Amino acid sequence: MKGHLGSLFLLFMLLISGCDRQIEESSKDFGFDFQPLEKGLFWIYKVDETLYFGENDAENSQFFYRDLIRDFYLNAENEQVFIVERSKSTNQITWIKTKEFTLLRKGFSLIKTEDNQAIISLVFPPELGKSWNGNGFRNDVEDEFVIDDAINSASANSASVIRVLQEESDDLITFRDNRFELYEKGKGLVEKYEEVLTYCSRNDCLGDQLIDSGKKVKMEMIEYGKK
Repeated sequence: MKGHLGSLFLLFMLLISGCDRQIEESSKDFGFDFQPLEKGLFWIYKVDETLYFGENDAENSQFFYRDLIRDFYLNAENEQVFIVERSKSTNQITWIKTKEFTLLRKGFSLIKTEDNQAIISLVFPPELGKSWNGNGFRNDVEDEFVIDDAINSASANSASVIRVLQEESDDLITFRDNRFELYEKGKGLVEKYEEVLTYCSRNDCLGDQLIDSGKKVKMEMIEYGKK
């Protein structure tokens, strides 16, 4: 009888432990709201862009992008794929559609597919020092992304803004490639920076860092909401 009661007690404790574990896992914050995904959400960005066409030949422009999740569909794996419509404006009154791309949260990865190129933009939970292969969902060379900075919120001991460093390279002779994105909890992508340049490589200018071609783009979110 004692043995029977002991077995029942052990079974009861295992059930309690399993319930506690399930409650803990279900209440765990995986940080999915670092990129909210819902039909009707939109983000407006102020954009500074410089295009380089050769030595002493560059064109600078300022405009706005509006990214709107206009719809979603279910893929073959029954996952929600969100369609983002990007429009461009110089006055935030007249908007012209420029492209569409998709966002998909697959497991603990956020996959952005733009111009038929899939990139793992973010992984969850987003934690300082976490790294991953940005090209993990396409047949390409490995490209390491890393969360290299995190800002904690004043009200909680957890990150409210994180920075994803995509590339930081400059050989000071032939090229420069600096790219990063900032994500804010509850808002999504709030800043994006790209500086991809090639330097003049002729004998008379090699090592002088004279920009031969490339672009510099900075996007800063100025408004977000839901239609």
